[in-house]
Amino acid sequence: MDQTKNSTLKPVMAASSHAGCLLCGSKNPLSMHLHFAVDEQQVVYANFQAHDMLQGYQGIVHGGVICALLDSAMTHCLFNQSIEAVTGELSVKFVMPVPCRAALALRAWVEKATNPLYILKADLHDNGRLLASAEAKFMRTAI
Repeated sequence: MDQTKNSTLKPVMAASSHAGCLLCGSKNPLSMHLHFAVDEQQVVYANFQAHDMLQGYQGIVHGGVICALLDSAMTHCLFNQSIEAVTGELSVKFVMPVPCRAALALRAWVEKATNPLYILKADLHDNGRLLASAEAKFMRTAI
C-alpha cells in the first residue's frame, strides 16, 4: 500500500537511541532516511526508492538490504508503541527478485505481544506485487 494515498497516517518517531541507524537515522550521513507512518489499525508503512548502489546480483537488490528494510519496518511498529526491542530471530521469504530501481512499499504490524517478547510480520511490495515477507521475534531491551 502506498502510504501517500492514505491521509490518516501519522508519523512514527524512532527512539532517540536510534539516531545513528543505517536505515532511518537522522544523524547518520549514510542513512537511507526511511520515514515511517502508522494507520488506525497500528500498521506501519514506508516507501523507499531502490537504486543500483544496493545491488547484489546484477539488477537485483541485495538480500541483506531486503532483510534490513523489513526489520526496520517491524522495529518501527514497536517504536510506535514506545517499545525499544532488538531482533532475536528473523525469517524472510524472498518471493520475487527485487529490481534495483523499484519503488518499494513496506508494511509491518505486531502479530503478538507478550512483554518482553513481540512477534511481528512485514512485507515488501512493488506496485502491489509481493516481493518479500518476514516474521520476526523481538525482545524488549532493558532501560
